[in-house]
Amino acid sequence: MNRREFLQVLAVAAAGGMALDSRRASAAGNRSMFYDLPRFGNVSLLHFTDCHAQLLPIYFREPNVNLGLAGSAGTPPHLVGERLLKHFQINAGTPEAHAFTYLDFEQAANTYGKVGGFAHLATLVKRLRVNRPGALLLDGGDTWQGSGTALWTQGQDMVDACKLLGVDVMTGHWEFTLGAGRVKQVIEKDFKGKIDFLAQNVQTTDFGDPVFPPYVIRPINGVPVAIIGQAFPYTPIANPRYLVPEWSFGIREESLQKQVYEARGKGAQAVILLSHNGMDVDIKMAARVRGIDAILGGHTHDGVPAPIIVKNAGGQTLVTNAGSNGKFLGVLDLDVKRGKVAGFRYKLLPVFADLLLADKEMEAYIKRARAPYEAKLNEKLAVTEGLLYRRGNFNGAFDQLLLDGLMAVKDAEIAFSPGFRWGTSLLPGQPILMEHLLDQTAITYPYTTVTAMTGETIKTILEDVCDNLFNPDPYYQQGGDMVRVGGLRYTCEPAAKMGGRIGDMTLNGKPLEAARTYKVASWAPVSEAAKHAGGEPIWDVMAKYLREQKVIKPRKLNLPKLKGVDGNPGMAQA
Repeated sequence: MNRREFLQVLAVAAAGGMALDSRRASAAGNRSMFYDLPRFGNVSLLHFTDCHAQLLPIYFREPNVNLGLAGSAGTPPHLVGERLLKHFQINAGTPEAHAFTYLDFEQAANTYGKVGGFAHLATLVKRLRVNRPGALLLDGGDTWQGSGTALWTQGQDMVDACKLLGVDVMTGHWEFTLGAGRVKQVIEKDFKGKIDFLAQNVQTTDFGDPVFPPYVIRPINGVPVAIIGQAFPYTPIANPRYLVPEWSFGIREESLQKQVYEARGKGAQAVILLSHNGMDVDIKMAARVRGIDAILGGHTHDGVPAPIIVKNAGGQTLVTNAGSNGKFLGVLDLDVKRGKVAGFRYKLLPVFADLLLADKEMEAYIKRARAPYEAKLNEKLAVTEGLLYRRGNFNGAFDQLLLDGLMAVKDAEIAFSPGFRWGTSLLPGQPILMEHLLDQTAITYPYTTVTAMTGETIKTILEDVCDNLFNPDPYYQQGGDMVRVGGLRYTCEPAAKMGGRIGDMTLNGKPLEAARTYKVASWAPVSEAAKHAGGEPIWDVMAKYLREQKVIKPRKLNLPKLKGVDGNPGMAQA
């Protein structure tokens, strides 16, 4: 029995409830059982989101810290590890336990192999469409950014991959960081007549005209289904405004309600919101906007095994989120009778590359798309002795590596690195290639900066970012995780009020002084002035550091001391 056959047998056994180490696994039956998903109803929607330009299979570790506060405490998506398994009744040690949690990550990753990859995703999409005629494939955005090849081709490698994959409808977020002109070029040239790019909440800054169509109505097996697009509401805040200077973004709840009523008035019997809000925002929105049957969500990279059912004045709305990095494919089946949804089935399928044969056509395309860049991508910069990952509210091992490199190369006392959620994982012993570095850093505003900041300014920055993450009102949460901090130690009380969450800031064991200035290195500034200053790209800084280090020891994370979160099911020890 070869490795692929062994893994397929393990997956089948796990689908039946057996644990990873079960000695009966080899006696399991049909190898294809893991992806056998009986059809239900008459309307089917396939959904992936936040793939961040990962065409090849990768490793990706889920977070061990995803705090929920106030009304979201102890509820999905703010569950990690064993608490998540218990809530969704997933057996420990199974392939699904590995897919949805960080538990035993290194062992399980070595057992089950890599996840995602567009050639394997294509195989799964085609397989599901065989018994789901008319099924639509929805792309939740953050697709054209996240890799070296996507950066160098302005997203063209992903545009062509999505066309080949069979995407029907899309919304966006990081796509806009390629610039408004590039986005319009793709829509008008590549997508025309093939893919609908929707965003009901993007308007022109002058007259408030819609920039993109708000929705499309597509018939599925004779049932008119409306798909409404919701782009990331805070794009010009979280990312540089100068990239989309004539476009205005927002949640625009009233406009959304209008679009729902309009689509219903035109005969839509099911209404789906393809959202890039983030799950907490979607849950609040589902309680306030009536007439949406399901929200297929993204942005927060939450792999949530089952929908959250939210009651509202018009009935109920299913809220889902389909993870990231091409690691999952959501399958929503609806039974529409007499003009309304009478029942549903939902499954978030992990995409295990070793359990799905690569689609030959997609595999050939990926090889062609990467060919001009292979030598650069495969440059070996160093070897890691510890697990490198990025995910979690406060820090990750790859984030810490970026901080350490920034402080060393820029001779800075303190370093800041953005709380980005995208970025692949590396297992101990793997070489760190230029491709892996770009997986963490490939953006259109990669400039590094060195700034003299007062202690007071540093606290203000930390308070502001912390409020974006932990504001009790989801509509004021602007996305991302906490800024990663190097050198500086501090305490954080997430449930405190704005201005009172950050305290006890120290540097080298001494209290930070409000009036004193400190040398701070950072990257990814959103201001246009920083663009014109033209700081060295972060990947050049880090490539220099990695080449000099050669071997990267396990990272000791610089984490804040947390207050008031003891027992929170969104936090566990790694």
